Amino acid sequence: MTTRAAAPRTAGPFALVPVGSIAALLGVALLLTANRYGYMGDELYFLAAGGHLSWGYVDQPPVLPLLARLMDWLAPGSVFAVRIPAILATVAAVVLAALIAREFGGRAKAQVLTAATSAVATQVVAGGHYLATSTLDPVLWAGVIWLLARWIRTRRDGLLLWAGVVTAVALYVKFLIGGFWLVAGVALLVFGPRELLRRPKLWLGAAIAVAALVPTLIWQAAHGWPQLGMGAAIAAEVDQTWGGRLLWLPSALIVAGLPVGVVLLCYGLWRLLRAEHLRPYRFLAWATLGLAVVFVAVDGRSYYIAGMFAPCWAAAAVELEGGRAARWWRWLATWPVYALAAVLVLPVSLPVWPQSWLAEHPGLPSPSFAFAEIGWPEAARSVAGTFAKLPDPAHTALVGESYWSASALDHYGRPLGLPEPASPNRGYATLVVPPDSDTDALWVGEDPRPLLGHFADLRPVGRVDTAGALPSVANGTPLWLASGRLQPWAQLWPTLVNTHN
Repeated sequence: MTTRAAAPRTAGPFALVPVGSIAALLGVALLLTANRYGYMGDELYFLAAGGHLSWGYVDQPPVLPLLARLMDWLAPGSVFAVRIPAILATVAAVVLAALIAREFGGRAKAQVLTAATSAVATQVVAGGHYLATSTLDPVLWAGVIWLLARWIRTRRDGLLLWAGVVTAVALYVKFLIGGFWLVAGVALLVFGPRELLRRPKLWLGAAIAVAALVPTLIWQAAHGWPQLGMGAAIAAEVDQTWGGRLLWLPSALIVAGLPVGVVLLCYGLWRLLRAEHLRPYRFLAWATLGLAVVFVAVDGRSYYIAGMFAPCWAAAAVELEGGRAARWWRWLATWPVYALAAVLVLPVSLPVWPQSWLAEHPGLPSPSFAFAEIGWPEAARSVAGTFAKLPDPAHTALVGESYWSASALDHYGRPLGLPEPASPNRGYATLVVPPDSDTDALWVGEDPRPLLGHFADLRPVGRVDTAGALPSVANGTPLWLASGRLQPWAQLWPTLVNTHN
């Protein structure tokens, strides 16, 4: 005996004008600030990796380097152009969040509340300022979740094929969405709707995603699956700079946005778990909790969970609109609260202050990565000045201790006469290896000890000076000259790579 598919339910109209206006306002804020400061360190790395296009890299799939190269080809040297994909993705994230609320049964008010919550969330606003996997990944997750939510309402199986296509794109940005499908699959099996797992087009969509991934999987296999080793490197970074497991949950809540984002995240998660009318979407709540446990267990970064914010916000907004929320929750659905949230999020997410003000007023609230956007051109000029004074610059390799410094020297130093830099750090290690004709090396970094025993002499030759371009992570970086290489670079380089990954 077969069961008939549920008849498609109707949904209210999409609140295009108010939702579009909220998304447009955020887009304007991102456009107005996109050209301030400079490239962020990761953006410079994507540009460098884009100069060595491949089906895969040690630390990521190829979409970000490809996008960076494409935008730089369209507008060479334009920070603004490189950030256009991030701005478009962020605007799309706001719209998709509202569309998820619509699939949950939300009318205009719920859609607007969800869009507004997304538009004042720290992760969404800050992520829209620069091109990064953490910008594109959450919007692709939201796209998959919207397609699944829409299938639950309409039972149109073609949506599952599109979910496979979006998943394929997401896998080329970051492999993380594979974790979503594994955890969500278990949640669907336990909490339903199990019918989704029996749909042939779901598995056809999965086949599309896997087939699309074959080229980058072949690259990974040919290079010894380096992506697997990135987990340990990221875990070490999380322990050092993100507070490790103990601070994972507070960090995840903060990036959801204060005050409304974090409150609606928690309330929406609770209602997804408890509300009977939201039962068909309950698996999303359990997927959120399951992914949080996984990310804590593996020392993942707190913003990895950002792709699950939208359905929680949407569920909370639907409850507020329907009057099912307790009275003391309803203060969240007022414009002064969202105005306050915008005032709180903008100074810590976007470069609203002129760069000179940051140097003169170090106590001003500023974007968390402002130090990684300021001072790169000045740092390159400083390194170029030192490099030109070396005893044998024609046979000296330029090596950055971090992939940020090497990427900056590649972008800004080449026009100044610097050679193509190398770095043993992260994915940059496979982009460039110094030639054997370089018997010396200028090391740009704090710790040159890995060079000991591989060169006849190692001595300091100065520090990077970014002059008035502050705050800058590059300012004050020591410069070391290693001379008289004792081994071929092919033998020396793996030692450096193992030390810096």
